[in-house]
Amino acid sequence: MNLSTFAFIITGVLLNAMAQLLLKAGTNALGGAIHLTAENWFQTGIKVATQLPILGGLACYAISLVVWIIGLSRTDVTIAYPMLSLGYVVSAFGAWMFLGEAVSPQRLLAIAVIMLGVALLART
Repeated sequence: MNLSTFAFIITGVLLNAMAQLLLKAGTNALGGAIHLTAENWFQTGIKVATQLPILGGLACYAISLVVWIIGLSRTDVTIAYPMLSLGYVVSAFGAWMFLGEAVSPQRLLAIAVIMLGVALLART
C-alpha cells in the first residue's frame, strides 16, 4: 500500500471514529439513553436531529464514506477493511480523553492486540 492510499484509508478510519465520539457526545447532551415511544418519537427525533455534535458526527460519516471509497478503489478489501479496526483504538482513546470513559487493563490489552494485527497487515 502506498502512502497516498494509506492516507485515504487512515483518514476514513479517523473520521469514522470522530463520528462515533460526536454521536456519543450528542446523546450525552440529550441526557443519555434515548427511549422512543409511540408518543415521543417525533419530538425525540427533532431533539436528536438538532444536536450539533450529532450533526457533526453525521457530517464526519458522510465525508469518511467519500474518503473510504477513494481509498478502497486503490487497494484490496482484504487490506483496507481490517484497517477499520484501528477505529476501535482511536475511539477508545478518544472516549477516555474526551468523554471520561474508563479504559480497563483488559481493554488496553485488546487494543494492543488490534494494533499488532494492523501493523502485521500493513506490512503485507
